[in-house]
Amino acid sequence: MVQTEVRSPPLTPLIDDRALPQLGLGVWRTPPEDTAEVVRTALTTGYRLIDTAAAYRNERGVGEGVRASGLRRDEVFVTTKLPNPDHGYDAALQSFERSLKRLGVDYVDLYLIHWPTPARGLYIDTWRALVRLQAEGRARSIGVSNFMVEHLRRIIAETGVTPAVNQVELHPGFQQGDLRAFHVSRGIVTQCWSPLGQGRLLTHPEIARIAARHGKTPAQALIRWHLDCGLMAIPKSAHAARIAENFEVFDFRLDEADMAAIARLDDPNGRIGFDPLRV
Repeated sequence: MVQTEVRSPPLTPLIDDRALPQLGLGVWRTPPEDTAEVVRTALTTGYRLIDTAAAYRNERGVGEGVRASGLRRDEVFVTTKLPNPDHGYDAALQSFERSLKRLGVDYVDLYLIHWPTPARGLYIDTWRALVRLQAEGRARSIGVSNFMVEHLRRIIAETGVTPAVNQVELHPGFQQGDLRAFHVSRGIVTQCWSPLGQGRLLTHPEIARIAARHGKTPAQALIRWHLDCGLMAIPKSAHAARIAENFEVFDFRLDEADMAAIARLDDPNGRIGFDPLRV
């Protein structure tokens, strides 16, 4: 079978002395009724990191899929995220308990603040709640999602605790160079959602050319770009064939010419998803 011929994703070390697989499966927009089978398929294929969120309404299916895989709990890395309405210290703690119950687990491997929602002005207190959850061992690692430099500077300055991960929109069409540089300066790992540009980059002629030269698909070339940049990626798919395709990226690397060509695709205005300042 294919999964016996590819190696597992390498682990990316985190600032808190833990580590996470560099490649995982995202389940955004995966229907709740399909999630358990999608997750089981991914884990059987070789994935070991599953990324969900309370807002996706499929945490229950993620937990069911993990259990159906037959893997031990400590062999699977589960990420979930705090929904926007639950910002604030006490509200965040209560929301986390609900996520644990839906997942059917005693802990999560990574817990993230989904969006900073700066207009509400609560993300500092929310972050303090996550710090407590990590101290209690129920969130093994903690981080944020969709935070910009100004948000990161503030939580670090006011709490003294640096997020292990910032999960953001990042792909060749929106490479976020300044944010990535800040992450490196503080030891924050960059994890990328929509690494395929929500499918828009799959037909780009430059990506197609690079993929063909390596005997790979455009999706595989795009995921490989993230890995070669030292980024974590969580491509989403609910189809078994594409789940397998997205995992078959460990038998090649992009060269300097490939990387230079993809660097030229960057567009500072290439954001596809929501602007974190307006959520």
